[in-house]
Amino acid sequence: MIDTKAKLLQKLGLFTTIALVVGAMIGSGIFKKPAVMASQLGSPELLLIVWVVAGIITFFGALTNTEIAGMISETGGQYIYFQKMYGDFTAYLYGWAMFSIVQAGSIASITYVFAEYTQYFFVLPRFPIAVENAWILHIPFIGDIYPIQNLGVKVLAIIVINFLSAVNYFGVVFGGRVANFFSTMKVAAILLLVVLGFTIGNGSFDHFTLQSTVTHHANSFSLILAITAALSGAFWAYDGWNNITYIAGEVKNAQKNIPLGLFWGTIIVVIVYILINLAYLYILPIDVMSKSTLVAADAARTFLGNFGGAFVAASVMISTFGTSNGTIMVSARVYYAMADKKMFFPSLASVHPKFQTPGVSLIVQALWSSLLILSGTFDTLTDMLIFVSWIFYGMGAYGVFILRKKMPDTFRPYKVWGYPYVPAIFVIFSAFFLGITLYNDINNYVLNNFAKGEPRIIKSLFGLMFVAIGIPFYIYFKKRLNKNQNV
Repeated sequence: MIDTKAKLLQKLGLFTTIALVVGAMIGSGIFKKPAVMASQLGSPELLLIVWVVAGIITFFGALTNTEIAGMISETGGQYIYFQKMYGDFTAYLYGWAMFSIVQAGSIASITYVFAEYTQYFFVLPRFPIAVENAWILHIPFIGDIYPIQNLGVKVLAIIVINFLSAVNYFGVVFGGRVANFFSTMKVAAILLLVVLGFTIGNGSFDHFTLQSTVTHHANSFSLILAITAALSGAFWAYDGWNNITYIAGEVKNAQKNIPLGLFWGTIIVVIVYILINLAYLYILPIDVMSKSTLVAADAARTFLGNFGGAFVAASVMISTFGTSNGTIMVSARVYYAMADKKMFFPSLASVHPKFQTPGVSLIVQALWSSLLILSGTFDTLTDMLIFVSWIFYGMGAYGVFILRKKMPDTFRPYKVWGYPYVPAIFVIFSAFFLGITLYNDINNYVLNNFAKGEPRIIKSLFGLMFVAIGIPFYIYFKKRLNKNQNV
């Protein structure tokens, strides 16, 4: 039985809080993105600088969020923050974006990567390519999709999503223990790769200064565009740092442990990412690195042989399994908070009387993520909403200034270091990043789509349009809330 009288309980400690931050951030990106970034930049120094800059900006965002997380320790995190900063409308659009694509799409994408890598060890069934291609659905502005393509991988991903949702359904402590184990394992696997790379890898420190003979930038503006594109890849690898705020209502001494979890979790990930990139560059020259499809596997093979590929495949599976678990656990709390505030479907506010988890929210999230898996559109749709995500990141950081004025007397266990400069730098960078991203999207649209007469759309604007779909739902729930309050 599930009812609305039961409440979520504070059961998670500091270690689990840190593990959830680390687990949410370290997924598959660090194993794949460095190769793409190397091809974009063509310089080992620039590659390291981009990872450091992205890490610093992410850390500034975490520091800024830490102040808000310390003073507002309610389940729902960012949704509650936006409600207090900007009101119900902005908060609802944020929650709608998280529910419809961003979090569900992330769960689908991350778990799909896990299922893909199982093929290194097991053969998953699939239909003949001719049969897969015969089943085509056309989605306007997105293109053709193939629902039964790689069906074995999709089915395994769906099984994993539902299994992890069940794990978190049966208790937040159980889910937290899973997060602790897999976060520890993924960090250990990456650090082992770093140690082995520098000790038995046949690398060279000359690789840190050896420039690409392939990648060239015609002028400074093209270099800025390349750096921005590379930053986008780095931010994808760093993404998820604020997920812990969603589950604040179930963390012991949340006003202390959420800020500490954000602080130490982000620092751990930044250090781990910089170390693994140093190892990649030590083992592989920038040109070799830029041509790699999975840079971690190529680096490991140079000193572990064929076992290197298996080691990295297992590492990716451990990493993505843990990230999927953490994302499933925390994301369901956003929709729970929306429903608890009477701004979403009431059943999603239900809490299981025995397990004290938002059971219905977890079930609905699993079903929606599974549908995205089958559709195969999760990567496309998530890419389209990266622009929207950064709007919310920037607004969240600016909210520190708003809350300092709106809630000046509220106790703040932690005040952001370097105020007002640290949050201001994050806000300014967000605006710059959004501007360059929009320019790149428009430019790519003109060059690759409009010139070919294909019915595509600018990804950034499509993301905004998709968020706007939530407006009618907001109007409906707001009217119902006002009607109930007037009764």
